Amino acid sequence: MTAPDLRPNMDNWQERVDLAAAFRWTVRLNMHEAVANHFSLAINPEGTKFLMNPNQMHFSRIKASDLIVVDANDPASMEGPDAPDPTAWGLHGGLHRYCKHARCAMHVHSPYATALASLADSTLPPVDQNACMFFKRYVIDNNYGGLAFEEEGARCASLFEDPKKKVMIMGNHGILIIGETVAETFNRMFYFERACQTYLLALQTGRPLRILDAEIAEKTAQELETYPEQDARHLAELKAILDEEGCNYAA
Repeated sequence: MTAPDLRPNMDNWQERVDLAAAFRWTVRLNMHEAVANHFSLAINPEGTKFLMNPNQMHFSRIKASDLIVVDANDPASMEGPDAPDPTAWGLHGGLHRYCKHARCAMHVHSPYATALASLADSTLPPVDQNACMFFKRYVIDNNYGGLAFEEEGARCASLFEDPKKKVMIMGNHGILIIGETVAETFNRMFYFERACQTYLLALQTGRPLRILDAEIAEKTAQELETYPEQDARHLAELKAILDEEGCNYAA
């Protein structure tokens, strides 16, 4: 006998499940910060309507059915008990309104990436294979202007003009990662944090860095960009682990 389908009757269910899994694993990696960070995923062709975590809900508790639908062009999205807080609305609303290739966006204050964002020179040199993944593929925002209300969100969106650059090092703040899918964006966020960790640990030795030649760094970046299904397989394995543990993320 086939088991009954107990999932809620909701649209974009697979996208919800993927996003919920990303929230849960972000906690396990200690890349979250209390209830202050937020992810979003566009669900309409224009990119202006998107899924987002409920206001002030801890990532470790978020389920697929908890995710709210937000419309960047409808101020009424700010109404209701689970409406996004003004900074989530400002940053993600601005991003989805003005940056059409940002289908998915993940904003965290992860420890190593935020430490890099706190340095006067926030560049990430190609010191290892992971860092090569981001060679000439990030932007640095040196103009932190306080909490990310609507004007700040629009300004940040304008920094993603080059579709090749999908990481923003938000000076004095954290990081903002964009991508086409949850799997792609989460995978990029994971590897950027690892690359920052390796770089900062290497700096702590006080010894000279072994920085790769630009030609090799670019070659490696292109090879990683075309590596087949690595991001999708990564997320699939994480969901498989959650399923084996009986986690309720997909409820």
